[in-house]
Amino acid sequence: MKRTESRRLPQGILLLYEDRDLLVIDKPAGLLSIATGTERDRTAYWILAGYLRKKGEKRRPAAVHRLDRDTSGVMVFAKAEMVKKKLMGSWDEAVAERRYVALAEGEFTENDGVIDQPLGEDAGGRMVVRKDGKPSVTRWKLLKSGKGYSLLELELETGRRNQIRAHLSFLGHPVAGDMKYHARTNPVKRLCLHAEHISFHHPADGRLMAFDSPLPGSFRSVF
Repeated sequence: MKRTESRRLPQGILLLYEDRDLLVIDKPAGLLSIATGTERDRTAYWILAGYLRKKGEKRRPAAVHRLDRDTSGVMVFAKAEMVKKKLMGSWDEAVAERRYVALAEGEFTENDGVIDQPLGEDAGGRMVVRKDGKPSVTRWKLLKSGKGYSLLELELETGRRNQIRAHLSFLGHPVAGDMKYHARTNPVKRLCLHAEHISFHHPADGRLMAFDSPLPGSFRSVF
């Protein structure tokens, strides 16, 4: 089954696509991807599980990848554990492109660049640049700058936890609103990071799937 029209679900989730194997959503900022020790019901997983139950499907969604609670944008769920394992087992090969947009503090003076710095956890569990970390590469392009901020398009070549947040903080240009990674301002009262685009090969037949989420207007409003 394929949906050709998006569908609004509880908690602001927009269902972009569904077939017998996958669910693709546009997740709002402020919503957890999956449960934590203190939060179970207000998660994208829980809402999608309820959606499938109401349809009579005896399946549970499984997050193929995650977005932080305060990051908005495109996210992929599998409708069967086998599909999840197949996608996650070859995620780097299956994904053709992952593109984010961030509002960073400070004004970049160059138009584009590459951040090639290994990342690992510090004593507090935060991802930081360290020599013994895992290889991590983020490509960035400047879209707009002014008034003390830069709007960046970022493409991930690796998928480390908090990779964009850690890399931009390392450059001295943390994501606006990201106090965990030393941001000093919070201009739109949220973490200014958005998963704008993902394209990947379908686990069933290998066809290329592409999904987009529009840039939040609040990011541009600071200019």
